[in-house]
Amino acid sequence: MDIIISLNKPKDITSQDAVTKVKKILKVKKAGHTGTLDPMATGLMLVCVGKSTRLASYFTGLDKEYKAEMKLGETTDTQDACGKIMEVVDNVDVDEELIMETMKSFTGPILQKPPMFSALKHKGKPLYKLARQGVEVERKSREITIYKIELLDISLPYVTFTVRCSKGTYIRTLCDDIGKKLGTGAHLSALERTEVGKYHIKDALTLEALRAISEGDEITKGICSMDEALSWLPEFIVKDNFVKSIMNGHPIKLNSIKPADDLVSASGIRIKSPAGDLLAVGSYLDVNNSIKMDVVFV
Repeated sequence: MDIIISLNKPKDITSQDAVTKVKKILKVKKAGHTGTLDPMATGLMLVCVGKSTRLASYFTGLDKEYKAEMKLGETTDTQDACGKIMEVVDNVDVDEELIMETMKSFTGPILQKPPMFSALKHKGKPLYKLARQGVEVERKSREITIYKIELLDISLPYVTFTVRCSKGTYIRTLCDDIGKKLGTGAHLSALERTEVGKYHIKDALTLEALRAISEGDEITKGICSMDEALSWLPEFIVKDNFVKSIMNGHPIKLNSIKPADDLVSASGIRIKSPAGDLLAVGSYLDVNNSIKMDVVFV
């Protein structure tokens, strides 16, 4: 069973807990996710099963979209509703125009400092473990991109919005930064991931739906093959006499053939047999005009 599942992660379980539940439902030994969601968050999480776990890196870099709710007037040590309240502003006196203007100021490439309560590591130890011990270490700000922020609703002290962003973006930190700029303070009070690349929450399966499929219900959405999952990558179909060489991990030498522009610039290339089977995922090497094998499915 080598598939990718669009899973709608429920609230109050970790991403790893969700993967463990998938493994039990499908009775498989190997599975993993492509991007962590905090326990308080819900929404789209891609789960790779079987050989598809080797493809996880192709999904982690995809852009994401979230529906978020932040509460103005309160800051917490975790930057979300799970943390200890640090500061309270009793009078949240901001109007819609100021909120919209402030939120829009965070669009484009910006620098964001990762929160202490995160899975990033310092000298091999997760930051959240240090944070729980009351230890704070210096973190370098990283460049991220906020492509779009759209205000959905204001019911003070709560503000609901959608945000489309690059990988590595912490929505908790975005809320905290918006609160600082507004002068009210803020924290993330609810979060749903709605998109990962081409994948959308409307096509995601709940754990209950996945269990029903495992027991015989028809598959109508939420599960795709490795080839389908990587459909945004260009494909390169080889002749039958190249298949064995590719399965041994040997590169494809293009010799005098000039590759198409999409092969040269792609983050990956689907290498397929004449019958349409996915043999490997490779990448183009300009230095010797060849395609090297990065992941081979034997």
